[in-house]
Amino acid sequence: GWCPVSPTGAQTTQLLVKPAWRPAVLWDRVTLTCQGLGTTGATTWYKDEQRWWPMGPDIFRVTKSGTYTCDKPGSGLSPAMRVLNDWLVLQVPARMLLEGDTMTLRCRV
Repeated sequence: GWCPVSPTGAQTTQLLVKPAWRPAVLWDRVTLTCQGLGTTGATTWYKDEQRWWPMGPDIFRVTKSGTYTCDKPGSGLSPAMRVLNDWLVLQVPARMLLEGDTMTLRCRV
């Protein structure tokens, strides 16, 4: 898989979402996975910028809307992932896009 590298050369923590669309929508049965250098089981989860699940699992199914981040000791805090419960959502692929790439948008109701 693809692992981004910070300017200092250390791997950073990534938050992966399935299905792979952003923003994620709760009614898609969203799963979040925290990847980084830290040990398995040493993941700290944050919901809406509040510490929510210290020493949580690396992967879990989301049951509440909000903004999620995770922290792995040694690789830091992940970028944020929004999970919505709205009735109308415009989504983009949850992957790195480069200028000139073709992108498919999804309008979900």
